[in-house]
Amino acid sequence: MKCRNCGFEGTKVLESRESRDGMTVRRRRECLECGFRMTTFERVEDLPIYVLKRNGNREVFSKEKLLKSLGLAFRKRNLNPDVIESIALKVERMVRSCGEREISTSRVGDIVLGSLRGIDPVAYVRFASVYRAFENAEDFMKELRVLESEMVQKPDYWSVRREGPAQLDS
Repeated sequence: MKCRNCGFEGTKVLESRESRDGMTVRRRRECLECGFRMTTFERVEDLPIYVLKRNGNREVFSKEKLLKSLGLAFRKRNLNPDVIESIALKVERMVRSCGEREISTSRVGDIVLGSLRGIDPVAYVRFASVYRAFENAEDFMKELRVLESEMVQKPDYWSVRREGPAQLDS
């Protein structure tokens, strides 16, 4: 590491601390030539993952865009806001763990719907209506029938999953 003060290419690490999120290391360094002290940060470089859109365009996966979509799906729902953040983190982790540099919007949408399925039926249908581009009332009805059959098979499935991030499946 080059000293900011004198340009010498030798420093020693005095102290290292991991950040709260565990993704960054803070290091206090001292120049071996002039004694100047500085702080540096190290973090893992995430390679961008590209989302292949239906129209053929590619764009970088954006957790912020996902959070915005989830916010719309959960709009005016009685839900702990940490749940939305947890869903976004879970989806991002799953997208990154697929091992591909590119992923289709349909695959991302399936991952999101899988995460929403057990949390809130209204948010699920709202997200599905945009993601699957529902064109008429019958499209909604088909999706509602699927949800209704799940609710009959697992009556308490929807009611216990709304408390917070600890309730999400990993």
